Amino acid sequence: MKLWDKGQSVDELVESFTVGNDRELDLRLAIYDLKASKAHAEMLNAISILSDDECAKLLTELDNLLHDLENGEFVIESDFEDIHSKIEFELTDKLGDTGKKIHTGRSRNDQVLVCMHLYMKDEITEIKGLIKDLFDLLILRSGENSDTIMPGYTHMQAAMPSSFGLWFGAYAETLIDDLFLLNAAYRIADQNPLGSAAGFGTSLPINRSMTTELLGFKTLKYNVVAAQMSRGRLEQQMASAIASVAATLSKMAGDVCLYISQEFNFVSLPDELTTGSSIMPHKKNPDVFELIRARCNRIQALPNQITMVTGNLNSGYHRDFQELKELLFPAIDKIKDCLYMMHFMVKNLKINKNIMDDTRYRFIFSVEEVNNKVRNSIPFREAYKEVARNISNGSFQPSRKINHTHEGSIGNLCLDQIKSKFYSAYRI
Repeated sequence: MKLWDKGQSVDELVESFTVGNDRELDLRLAIYDLKASKAHAEMLNAISILSDDECAKLLTELDNLLHDLENGEFVIESDFEDIHSKIEFELTDKLGDTGKKIHTGRSRNDQVLVCMHLYMKDEITEIKGLIKDLFDLLILRSGENSDTIMPGYTHMQAAMPSSFGLWFGAYAETLIDDLFLLNAAYRIADQNPLGSAAGFGTSLPINRSMTTELLGFKTLKYNVVAAQMSRGRLEQQMASAIASVAATLSKMAGDVCLYISQEFNFVSLPDELTTGSSIMPHKKNPDVFELIRARCNRIQALPNQITMVTGNLNSGYHRDFQELKELLFPAIDKIKDCLYMMHFMVKNLKINKNIMDDTRYRFIFSVEEVNNKVRNSIPFREAYKEVARNISNGSFQPSRKINHTHEGSIGNLCLDQIKSKFYSAYRI
């Protein structure tokens, strides 16, 4: 069954190519199409398109389909083009002409749009929850390791003193930037496009404000052309947001892969969280972090992939949009998996407390020595040159005493302020 069926057959090759794997992808949208159909039926009843009895019957059957979906008994057979045709068929099969009325005043275009908006809202909420779990863990580990000094690197050279408190806290605060982008995507999704039909509205006196309230949207996407143009734009914003999360996870995973090597030996993992080699008996590989890095790097390409599909399209609906689900849905699944696994692995990450015992790191205290001289009224450039000469001639004897007090430094991690900023963004 096709919602656009006019009684003529379509070549099987054309049908197979145009449908693609939409049936499988649409299953995750089924709950949203059913909920939106319920709201649409109630609105049609309110404007006297549906009688009270017709509306009640439609709502009952839609609830029955929701029940089937929750029990895993809802499938989209190959006879159907997508979730929308399947639901309308089921309603018509059960209710006859009453079922045929459900599509009144809407198009498959705004059906897909409202499903995507509702779906994105739920996915963003779930992703934010996973980010919160990771953030809380990073803050905890930052506090636990506030006094564990490690080298900080620039140009891949040991540069200045850092700490694991600073390192964990850095990734915790970076997640706040990711929240800002997710919140922006959520605000875009939190606009009801239902009622825009094929992108030009309808002559029927539908009540779009009513469906906005029933579906829990904060506001309405008023202009019907603007509502249609949100197709692709919403996916682009969602892709950018999860790509930002992916960038954070990828960088942290890359750090761990470096720090866990024998040359660095900053961190380690329990044996059961590493993998081995088929030929080298000694190997303990951080495969989980490597795969997080790889998968997140792939996700960072997603905004460009979506741009390549939608970037040169004029206003109005195009079948090109069908490709967006195939790009976006797997990426959403992957970023959730990576967030979950990052939390699991960081929780089990063991920290080497004695890194600074290695004499190779003695020069990272050179800036501390320069600053000590500055405190004794020696001009900075003169102090810098003096310490550089001492390093060059081998007479440099660093003091390992660290006295960082400003906000966000080793000695003042500002964890409470970072938590406050995070939860202010999280609650939006």
